[in-house]
Amino acid sequence: MPKTYAALNSSTLSPRTSFAQPVQATPECVDLDNPALVVMTDLERVSAVLIRPDDTIREANLRMIQRGVRLLLVVDENQMVAGLITANDISGEKPLQAITERGGRREDIVVRDIMTPQDRLDVLDLQDVRYARVGHIVATLKESVRQHAVVVDVDANGRQRVRGLFSLTQIARQLGIVLHTSQIAHTFSEIETLLMH
Repeated sequence: MPKTYAALNSSTLSPRTSFAQPVQATPECVDLDNPALVVMTDLERVSAVLIRPDDTIREANLRMIQRGVRLLLVVDENQMVAGLITANDISGEKPLQAITERGGRREDIVVRDIMTPQDRLDVLDLQDVRYARVGHIVATLKESVRQHAVVVDVDANGRQRVRGLFSLTQIARQLGIVLHTSQIAHTFSEIETLLMH
């Protein structure tokens, strides 16, 4: 005899209801000798914030503000990574350069015009990151003179995929130091000096 199942009671959605999102618990305080993975945004635990190449930079900026991030992964129609765009790209010289080269107005600039394309993205391998310390990541960001680093691994089909992100702003916050978003320490000793104060 087949089982019978009673329907569940339902109700209407309350006004101003939010929704659940994946959360990666990161320690508030770290030091340079902690494992690097504790300061990496793991995209298996936190959803990447995405934008399309043909979206305007205004849309990209609004998405960053809404999601509280300073980097968006740019994905094509097949959900493949086409590049990335940062808050510095939007607020820096790149929009003016695009207008100078192509003409038009700022509101005509799309993400594709100023993003860092996939073929120019330097990436770190997750296997190396697993054995690295926070200090290694800070040194890597300093050497590359970048605010972010992209981490890749290999999926079940043997294809490379973006697995995580490092943000200098987030790392500084977790180290308990203040770095302005336009400020990158030029020597490792500057970071150490900031940590001692």
